[in-house]
Amino acid sequence: MTTGFDLYPDRNVVAIRVDGELKDLATEVAETQTTEPVTIDSPDGLNILRHSTAHVLAQAVQTINPAAKLGIGPFIADGFYYDFGVDEPFTPDDLKAIKREMQRIVKEGQRFVRRVVSDEEAAAELTSEPFKLELIGLKGGTKEAAEGANVEVGAGELTIYDNVDAKSGETRWKDLCRGPHVPSTRLLGNGWDIVRIAGAYWRGSEKNPQLQRIYGTAWPTKDDLKAYQDRLAEAARRDHRKLGRELDLFSFPDEIGSGLSVWHPRGAIARGEMEQHARRRHIAEGYSYVYTPHITKKDLFVTSNHLVTYADGIWPPIRMDEERDDEGNVTKQGVDYYLKPMNCPMHILIYKERARSYRDLPLRFAENGTVYRNELSGALHGLTRVRGFTQDDAHLFVTPEQLEEETTKVLEFVLSLLKDFGLEDFRLELSMRDDEKSKWIGEEDVWETATNALRRVAQSTGLHLVEEPGEAAFYGPKIDLKVTDALGRSWQLSTVQLDFNLPERFELEYTAADGSKQRPIMIHRALFGSIERFFAILLEHYAGDFPLWLAPQQVVGVPVADEFAPYLDEVVATLRAEGVRAELDRSDDRMQKKIRTHSTGKVPLILIAGEQDRSAGTVSFRFRDGSQRNGVPIDEAVRLVTGAIAAKSLILADEDL
Repeated sequence: MTTGFDLYPDRNVVAIRVDGELKDLATEVAETQTTEPVTIDSPDGLNILRHSTAHVLAQAVQTINPAAKLGIGPFIADGFYYDFGVDEPFTPDDLKAIKREMQRIVKEGQRFVRRVVSDEEAAAELTSEPFKLELIGLKGGTKEAAEGANVEVGAGELTIYDNVDAKSGETRWKDLCRGPHVPSTRLLGNGWDIVRIAGAYWRGSEKNPQLQRIYGTAWPTKDDLKAYQDRLAEAARRDHRKLGRELDLFSFPDEIGSGLSVWHPRGAIARGEMEQHARRRHIAEGYSYVYTPHITKKDLFVTSNHLVTYADGIWPPIRMDEERDDEGNVTKQGVDYYLKPMNCPMHILIYKERARSYRDLPLRFAENGTVYRNELSGALHGLTRVRGFTQDDAHLFVTPEQLEEETTKVLEFVLSLLKDFGLEDFRLELSMRDDEKSKWIGEEDVWETATNALRRVAQSTGLHLVEEPGEAAFYGPKIDLKVTDALGRSWQLSTVQLDFNLPERFELEYTAADGSKQRPIMIHRALFGSIERFFAILLEHYAGDFPLWLAPQQVVGVPVADEFAPYLDEVVATLRAEGVRAELDRSDDRMQKKIRTHSTGKVPLILIAGEQDRSAGTVSFRFRDGSQRNGVPIDEAVRLVTGAIAAKSLILADEDL
């Protein structure tokens, strides 16, 4: 029969899609089947390349250390990883040896050969691999098995891939895997590298053994690899943790605890501008701000079911109000209190506080509410993954008839507000219910109506929309908004989540026009998601060079000499009277050092004045790129600065002002 090799001899084709399913090039294809090529530089092709490189990594590790036990080795964004059970952590010297062995395997041109095996055969062949044996036993339940396990086992047949010597036909190595793979290790070329080592618990649980994880990256060419490495270097330069220290924005004192941030004055200014602008926009859109406590009795999260569905993410309880006698006997039972992981149950209680009519709806509650999540210490990462953070949370209560119109307003508002912060590159994902009824609650027709409404709302934006069947939460469909930053990285920001469950659990009602009691639909909406995380994304997106309106210090005055300081101080005072965050540098440093200091500190505008400016009643602007605009009359300078702030402009050079 004809194979993919016969149909697509182009060397850039690494796999085929047969009737929509990814297959190896060696797959035999019937005349009745439809095929299409998968090139190495396509999204699927890159995933296949990276997964094949993960296999070569694992083969190299076991060649050097045959006692190493194999975990999971999936492709991920921009690369891959493989987990290993080893007696000693990998060292930098180990990685050098592993890379040399990988290069040998690549040069040898071993073939990836797929074969189908039964559960019993797989277990017999992999008897020395305890983690693989565990995956075989979990076949079909890959979501419960582990993150990345779907590359190894699934609901269908089990397969093993042999790495076969192209000359002798001898099997050099094998791994449990669903594939597909590139035809030969030679296709890996020199576009790959090992990136770093980390620890990882088996199947993501701290109750399981800790494994050693090796991360790598793979690209079609060496030039692609170099471009990626350049992006990594730029990402390191923009790392919000590094910029946070350098610009004196925030910190994580050990005395407070891991994942708990404190905001310094400059960081607090920028964060405050974010929050205040968002608050003004919310109020203009008809939202009402509420305040709720950080802690609540256990019963609230029992009713909401968070203590069941989100137990691992909730901090341990605090026992309160217990009383004991002198002998230590309990005379009054205490009550467990919990730090809140979500704001929604408390917003629901505000809704329930009084009877509601259809005339009251939609109700839009908003809160910058601080919540607490019991994150594993290894998962913490600067401001993007913390244990205490503030959600710009909103919960809307609507009638079924209002659902589509209100969701449209929500999404339009989200996009408009994010654009205020200079973000433009958006796309949407629609998460829909699973086909299996046990995985969701409610009526099928309600889900269908709600999903169709969300689809129409998403399509009306004109943004790229990806539909994700089976990815919805059990209580309703949702739209996720993702944004691409200046480095081309994708971030999930806003979520619009419909909820049929909590109104039922809390017995929420409103009186309809006909006098009957009806359940409202609840919409969960986080716009930034987490204020801390959004701040980190913006900090990296702009590399610390915030738009003028967000910059902690907007203008700094630097006199050419001390005698011009009083004149420039008057200009600074005029700007401050207009609400501009302006300061005069009164230090003893020389002018050029002052300019360097404030340029390094990411100050958008430096005002300079000497004798010529004082005589003419003007100032000179120095911009972040080093360009200048000289002899600007004071009134015009004030107008330019305040206008740029109002326009939320990014001022980097003369032409930007």
